[in-house]
Amino acid sequence: MTTSSQLLASGQGWTVSDIICTAGPGDRPFEERHGSVCIAAVTRGNFRYRAAQGTATLAPGALLLGNEGTCFECGHQHGFGDRCLSFHFAPDYFENILAAVPGTRRLAFTLPRLPPSTTLLSLIAAVETARDNLEFEELALRLAAMVATKLAPVGKTAMPSRRDERRIAETLRHIEAGADELIALADLARGAAMSPYHFLRTFRAVVGITPHQFILAERLRRAAVRLRRSDESVSTIAYDAGFNDLSTFNRRFRSIMGASPTIYRWSRPSRKP
Repeated sequence: MTTSSQLLASGQGWTVSDIICTAGPGDRPFEERHGSVCIAAVTRGNFRYRAAQGTATLAPGALLLGNEGTCFECGHQHGFGDRCLSFHFAPDYFENILAAVPGTRRLAFTLPRLPPSTTLLSLIAAVETARDNLEFEELALRLAAMVATKLAPVGKTAMPSRRDERRIAETLRHIEAGADELIALADLARGAAMSPYHFLRTFRAVVGITPHQFILAERLRRAAVRLRRSDESVSTIAYDAGFNDLSTFNRRFRSIMGASPTIYRWSRPSRKP
């Protein structure tokens, strides 16, 4: 086998896997079939992709586009191997995303790829560094919506309605009450009676950041307060705040607060007698 696959995250209607291929010029391409809608971010190497919608060379930063049920071939005539982060969407799930993107009507891709671009750069980098299911779920929705938007440019996005603002406000209270618990974007969307992408887009428009960013900020804020107010261990505070990995907590805390949890605690003002 020249290809290995590791499942990184999954949810209702979507998955993301790390795909590593070691094929080279001596390996003859063979026909494969997309079992679902596929958007794959190339992160290493290059290869020739041939599908019903055309043939293209894909390099790091490009997005492979695959339609459900379509046969395809990948060739490595000019080098060895590649690596992709491959998102797969159930057709009905993908159709729901498109329905929430103004101006998009097509379910099937008409191009084999989107080439590397500055607009894709930050999103692909975020995909490469994602750590948890909620973050991957948000990125899956954003990636699908960005592809749909690029293939069918749209005009100005409508502002959220008062009804949607109320739903997001209720979601914020729900998150605040259980920010330390395992939260899935699909569950938040279901609670707000919205499709996942419409919920993500509306939440961002109302709050200014995504649900994952809001939950992360709330967890870090609570952890920072406890670090300053108590002598509990950093690991206890991290796990109670909703982080299931201490190294992830330390990295996130340092990037947002500008110091490690321990140094942040030491820097707390002395209490007055």
